[in-house]
Amino acid sequence: MGDMVEFPSNGQSASGYLATPGSGSGPGIVVIQEWWGLVPHIKDVCDRLARDGFTALAVDLYHGSSASNDEPDDAGKLMMEMELPRAARDMGGAVRWLLQSDSATGDAVGTVGFCMGGGLSLLLATQRPEVRAAVAYYPVMPWPSYSADWSKLSGPVQGHFGGKDSYNAPEKVAELEKAIAAGGQQVEFFWYEGDHAFFNDTRPEAYDADAAQRSWERSLAFFRQQLTE
Repeated sequence: MGDMVEFPSNGQSASGYLATPGSGSGPGIVVIQEWWGLVPHIKDVCDRLARDGFTALAVDLYHGSSASNDEPDDAGKLMMEMELPRAARDMGGAVRWLLQSDSATGDAVGTVGFCMGGGLSLLLATQRPEVRAAVAYYPVMPWPSYSADWSKLSGPVQGHFGGKDSYNAPEKVAELEKAIAAGGQQVEFFWYEGDHAFFNDTRPEAYDADAAQRSWERSLAFFRQQLTE
């Protein structure tokens, strides 16, 4: 359904996978990858969003590199080698490009990310005032330089967490929720029976169909409310 596109990124160039709805345009959403990279699953997320009327752009934060599901060590290495400032510039470039594109409607965008991308979805929302709705699936923020000023959020936050997820202990998630709320924006976190990566249907050992479906319906409703009403 979608195609690879290139866009400016702070004097350089970045690329991503763009999926547009059948109508040709819709509210823009930046999709942010897991630590595996811009893999088919993330492209499929963009296609799903497009089928529901959104224009979705997934940024290739590894600039051509990726790891398969059976290479977690390689994925972890790619994640830790990624330069956070450059990733922020690339994601910011995606926001700007969407808003200047005829395929995205309105003056605001949403973000959605998974695992590593969940943490980056929240970070991007604090850096770009055009982000008016941020969704984070089981976010992780493993970079020493990661620092988000929650008072800079320009819209509400929705989060999705698995009760079996060792990366997101309930007390840590509660601290994050409290910190975001203290920044002045609405935040709502949802818990499911699943483990980390419960949304990724290319990983049968982690995928939870019920949690994935319910969280996806909530995400779509959230984006529609914040970006189209």
